[in-house]
Amino acid sequence: MALVGHNGSGKSSLLKMLARQLLPSAGSIYYGNRDLRMYSERVFARSVAYLPQDVTTGSEMTVRELVGCGRYPWHGALGRFTKNDEGKVEEALRATHIEKFADRIVGTLSGGERQRAWIAMLIAQDVRCLLLDEPTAALDVAHQIEVLSLVRRLAHELGSSVVIVLHDINMAARFCDRIHALKRGRVVASGTPSAILAPNTLQEIYGIDMDVISAPNLPYPLAYVC
Repeated sequence: MALVGHNGSGKSSLLKMLARQLLPSAGSIYYGNRDLRMYSERVFARSVAYLPQDVTTGSEMTVRELVGCGRYPWHGALGRFTKNDEGKVEEALRATHIEKFADRIVGTLSGGERQRAWIAMLIAQDVRCLLLDEPTAALDVAHQIEVLSLVRRLAHELGSSVVIVLHDINMAARFCDRIHALKRGRVVASGTPSAILAPNTLQEIYGIDMDVISAPNLPYPLAYVC
């Protein structure tokens, strides 16, 4: 599921509230029929993993060490790293196709490779839900497609739910099953990519004239600015 909208529409703030990084000013958020405030940090982290926009830590670690950090909710700071933990790390490295980078320093990787390493850490966390805040920011188009293809494949293979913040409405339509559009902190449109990519809906979301065209072999239209 994608969260889209112009800058300042509330996408990242909503994701932070879902991740318990930010408290809502009113109301409550529920996960698994429980108010998020009722979860302990470790219990919540065993179900939900969050990747913020600007990750500045971990650049001096090896990829394997970084991915191993995903096991923290399961054994704590003083717990021993077990064979099961090691297995989860290796599974995550394989799932994201970064086994060959396992002993590389994270800071030496390309942008796309680094994002795959962070996603591998979330996979090692063994959660049911991933919250990703603009994981394709600052990546070129090829690496954007690489990362989003990986996220979609893992969601289907692992049966995980994914909530992802994206700027590009066409990327959201290509890789996400549903799109929720925000404007001034409110949801103004919600539905399948085909339902959202309509001229009137796009104009409501972005406040500019937009239209769509049909593309061969694609089940949804492509949006463009008039």
